[in-house]
Amino acid sequence: MILSDREIRLAIGRGAITLTPCPGPDSPRWSSTTVDLLLDGELRVWGPLNSPTGNDIVDPTGPNYNSNTLIAQHTAAVDCSSGFVLEPRAFVLGWTIERLRLPHESRIGARVEGKSSHARIGVGVHVTAPTIHPGFGSAPPGSPIRLEIWNAGSLRVRLTKGMPICQLIFEEVHGVPEMGYQGQFRTQGPPTHS
Repeated sequence: MILSDREIRLAIGRGAITLTPCPGPDSPRWSSTTVDLLLDGELRVWGPLNSPTGNDIVDPTGPNYNSNTLIAQHTAAVDCSSGFVLEPRAFVLGWTIERLRLPHESRIGARVEGKSSHARIGVGVHVTAPTIHPGFGSAPPGSPIRLEIWNAGSLRVRLTKGMPICQLIFEEVHGVPEMGYQGQFRTQGPPTHS
């Protein structure tokens, strides 16, 4: 069951959801079932895969594959505080300003989704990875949400720190999961979060 804006705020009040900073109840960032999240100032821009063997193929099933290592080795940090132009067919990684924490016992999960206003010009914010499990952001104050931002359109699009970039949908999980989220991204975050 998707939570309404009222139910989301009640869950925040009782500690089942931690969203820091959280927009006030009269903020235009709330809709009937979502809350808009803002883009942080650091983007990670992919460069070419410069393998010593000349092999530019990534094998996610390989024994040495680690997405965090790949990101660290093949992306550069770019500050988008004054704006960053996302070219057509370009792909970057970003973060939300907000930190999210969903305690395992909260029985609440979430999904990050794009905004229609961005989608209509070709910009998406996740590549088939919208799910946020109970147990995410296990240490207070929680973790920012990693965004996989791409431009499938033909227009150049400016991304700027603080712009509404995505929306978060909260859902009730029926029963407390036997296993909490233990994935590699449960305490994700950039090296320094501005």
